Amino acid sequence: MAEIIGVRFKSAGKVYYFSPGKQKLSVGEKVIVETARGVECGEVALANKQVDDSRIVKPLKDIIRKATEADLKTVEQNKQKEKDAFRICQEKIAVHKLDMKLVDVECTFDNNKILFYFTAETRVDFRELVKDLASVFRTRIELRQIGVRDEAKLLGGLGICGREFCCKSFLGDFQPVSIKMAKEQGLSLNPTKISGTCGRLMCCLKHEQEAYEDLLKTTPKVGAYVSTEKFKGYVEEVNLLTGKLKVKPEKSDDPSVVFDKSEVTVIRDGKIKVDRDEVKALRSLEDK
Repeated sequence: MAEIIGVRFKSAGKVYYFSPGKQKLSVGEKVIVETARGVECGEVALANKQVDDSRIVKPLKDIIRKATEADLKTVEQNKQKEKDAFRICQEKIAVHKLDMKLVDVECTFDNNKILFYFTAETRVDFRELVKDLASVFRTRIELRQIGVRDEAKLLGGLGICGREFCCKSFLGDFQPVSIKMAKEQGLSLNPTKISGTCGRLMCCLKHEQEAYEDLLKTTPKVGAYVSTEKFKGYVEEVNLLTGKLKVKPEKSDDPSVVFDKSEVTVIRDGKIKVDRDEVKALRSLEDK
């Protein structure tokens, strides 16, 4: 067993494990740690905890120290530097006439590196821009091209549900989202209905999928041949959340009748089919 703490560097970023040494730390406290990017200031997301050795990647680095007032002041100063760096970089991009959009800037705690995040439709030759920025800031410069999902996570905003983006508020990592999930959840395959502000499939499709999969195990699908107290027929519509089914009588012109799923017996279940042409047309929504 090993004692660890979890440290997060962004509000909804990935949690990294460190050894607390002999210190007892609480969630929300700031700590100074060394990462692959350099020395950084992070927030404790997971207090002291004993975990099995198999769950951690060794060697586990110790925290350098609990953040002091001076450290927190440095963090605030770095935030101002990031604002200045953002403005200067935008000016340099215009000078070099590069087809790229600057999204965010990060300074490491020790000012050993400044990272510039940008989006672009194609690959960008930014070598001269890097040289220009290095001459201004006198430190290591790194430019990273990111996708539209990463851009949405960095910038934040409100989804069509009226809440803050899932990726910004609580999702640590992006999970694969597919057209099949939207189909299984009974959603219209209209791009404007199933895509987020980033133009890709909504992340909520993924973290709601497990609940829908459980419901699908106990709910007849569209096209299922079922038996009711009144007649046998085919399921025309399904509301997974309410458990209501609209069933069309097999041998009459009578209108469809709504039943609860507990009131029908499945003779032959239907299948959720995704049209190949639909998938092909919407494939771009799945890309990161």
